[in-house]
Amino acid sequence: MDASEHTGTAGAGFSGAVGLVLARPARLLGIEPFFMEFIAGIEERLAERGLSLLLHVVADQEAEIAAYRRWAERGLVEAVVVVNRTVDDRRLPVLRELGLPAVLAGAGSDAPGGGAEAGGGGGTPMPAVRTDDAGPVREALAHLLDLGHRRIARVSGPAGLLHTRARTEALVQGCREAGVEPVVVEGDYSDESGAGLTAELLRRPEPPTAILYDNDVMAVAGLGAAKEMGVAVPERLSLIAWDDSTMCRLASPPLTTMSVDVHQYGVLVAESVLELVDGLPVAERWSPTARCVPRGSTARCAVPSTA
Repeated sequence: MDASEHTGTAGAGFSGAVGLVLARPARLLGIEPFFMEFIAGIEERLAERGLSLLLHVVADQEAEIAAYRRWAERGLVEAVVVVNRTVDDRRLPVLRELGLPAVLAGAGSDAPGGGAEAGGGGGTPMPAVRTDDAGPVREALAHLLDLGHRRIARVSGPAGLLHTRARTEALVQGCREAGVEPVVVEGDYSDESGAGLTAELLRRPEPPTAILYDNDVMAVAGLGAAKEMGVAVPERLSLIAWDDSTMCRLASPPLTTMSVDVHQYGVLVAESVLELVDGLPVAERWSPTARCVPRGSTARCAVPSTA
């Protein structure tokens, strides 16, 4: 996949296209399964109606906004899917200004139907497929606390993303209630950040006995870094990945994950898009909830608690 604009389903033509802009390094798309499964779910449902997906990969949010302006000017898409919502998201007011219909993928449970916060200044709420980012973090944390872990770290995605903020807040609050002080470091979803940040955490005077990662790529890289440093997993370090994938299941040991049906998430987003372009009321939908799937990378903590 490259950064060019193209239709994902042949034969529908531009007049029947739905747009998706991904503002992230193109190289990550080749190694991160999440968006491949998400896009497949969207395309599967759109194809049933003869619609196509116009995908564009760009470097940053400025380029994403420029793509929306270009699409609106040329009439290339009937609607867009907006992913990776950010704090003070500047894309949403632009979409309102352009009159470009949009479905928000990943509106949190605290965003009332898109609302003024989602719409960037009020007006008719943008339809959204909601996600619960806090609940799964609490479930993963409970799993680690039950295993006796008290030195807990989190390798997050970019801090400006709303779902990153929700997950971090859930972890900090849950740890506070348990009398634990977590360590949170910011990654970028890449294997380089997963490995590098894991190594930094393990070099601390009191290294964590458990680390939660915001995606599978960083978690697998973190596992590799721990092995290179001679830190046994799970005997000395427990690891949990967000997003299940083949790489998690084939890792040695297999990674405990927060598993979600990403393909079905894409299908649900496409359902909302179809209602939007048909001029129908868009039903409130929730992404499938992530569930903790324990595997070989988590075990009872062998380090005496100092909390």
